[in-house]
Amino acid sequence: MIRLLFILLSVNVAFAQQNWTGTWYGKLAIQGQELRLNLHLTNDKNTWKGTLDSPDQGAFGIPATKVEIQENRLTFEVKNIGVSYTGVFKGEEIQGNFKQGGMSMPMSLSRKEPAVEKPKRPQEPTPPFPYREEEAVFKNGEAKLVGTLTLPPGEGPFSAVVLASGSGPQDRNEEILGHKPFLVIADHLTRNGIAVLRYDDRGTGQSSGVSFMDATSKDFMEDVSAAVDYLQEHPLINKEQISVCGHSEGAMLAVMLGAKRRDLASIALLAGPGIKGDSLLLLQQVLIARSEGMKEKEIQELNAFNKKLFSGMLVAKDMSSCREFVEGEFRKYAKKLSKKEIKKYGSKEKFVEISTNTFVNPWMLYFLSYDPTLDLTRVTCKVLALNGDKDLQVPSKENLAAIKRNVLNVTGNNKYVELPNLNHLFQETKTGAVSEYGQLEQTISPEVLNILSEWFQAP
Repeated sequence: MIRLLFILLSVNVAFAQQNWTGTWYGKLAIQGQELRLNLHLTNDKNTWKGTLDSPDQGAFGIPATKVEIQENRLTFEVKNIGVSYTGVFKGEEIQGNFKQGGMSMPMSLSRKEPAVEKPKRPQEPTPPFPYREEEAVFKNGEAKLVGTLTLPPGEGPFSAVVLASGSGPQDRNEEILGHKPFLVIADHLTRNGIAVLRYDDRGTGQSSGVSFMDATSKDFMEDVSAAVDYLQEHPLINKEQISVCGHSEGAMLAVMLGAKRRDLASIALLAGPGIKGDSLLLLQQVLIARSEGMKEKEIQELNAFNKKLFSGMLVAKDMSSCREFVEGEFRKYAKKLSKKEIKKYGSKEKFVEISTNTFVNPWMLYFLSYDPTLDLTRVTCKVLALNGDKDLQVPSKENLAAIKRNVLNVTGNNKYVELPNLNHLFQETKTGAVSEYGQLEQTISPEVLNILSEWFQAP
């Protein structure tokens, strides 16, 4: 009997390795858009490992925290970003559900890479370029950061800008849904005589070292600071004319760095937060829910729940007690779920686990507690702040007013602009809905590009 059991186990392992190992391709339908996801599975001495790619977001090689295969069922998790996928092997496909942040969506995986019709992106530059490109490699502690430095023609020294990306693992182009905003910005600025350094976030693209998933905004700010140091050592860069331009969370990093360093020429804030993290997320959730057609009563109930959740998280004494509190709140919430909603997650326990992991991590706790007010008062360099009035993620009215109110430097050259009909990515839009990002052909408004080049060219 023992011998027979051993033989059966061996056959099952061999079957699993033969059928599961390799790359699996899938697509998610989100808010009217398709998002490609790739799962890479490997087996080393009967231990399964995996990584996740999100090509449309420019994120590759995100390590799985759990890969489990039992008979014909796959469980794949990336705990720190609250992602999970469970599926069953049927025929030549894996059929299952993808879950993240309270959402559950069906997704099938296959060996065949889906044909992708390249979206129209008329602003994306193509070579040959009228400027130089060189690889940039620099370090911040254990993190090795790799990027691209674009240099105008001539001997220099040139004014220079470091581009700091928004939240989530981003590549050097800040790629999202076929758009490459940082590539377009870098191209425009360099054609106008300004050197630009953009780089892959830690643990993303060619950058390595300390895991992105275990880092906070403070770590990312120090990465930006290391990029500034790199430029200061470059023979073609004017050390007195180095600026930082950040988008979304990247603008927050620029403020943090501007409060710390006294050698920056300026900071440019694109859709930058001016209010505390918990307040920003509450406002963002209401506006996005409303844009998606959620009923007002449901919006207010969700807002009340999140207020209580964030308040409890912020007073927790440590990560363990925070997790205990958040799990408790989601267990209460799970009791209100319908059978249909529970089915999307598999079980109430799975709902609680996924939801808890989405909120309880170092990045989220830091972001919820961070208030930019004090850092804004400490910034001594020039400040440019641009916000679109159709931005649902960082609403312009509340955030731009707070930035303007709290920047106390007396350079006399600060500039604050609310731009009409622009969304969070600074695309021209009618609604600002997140679902439009990939549908719009424009990557970034030409008006924004011109404001940036004029700003960085000014003495």
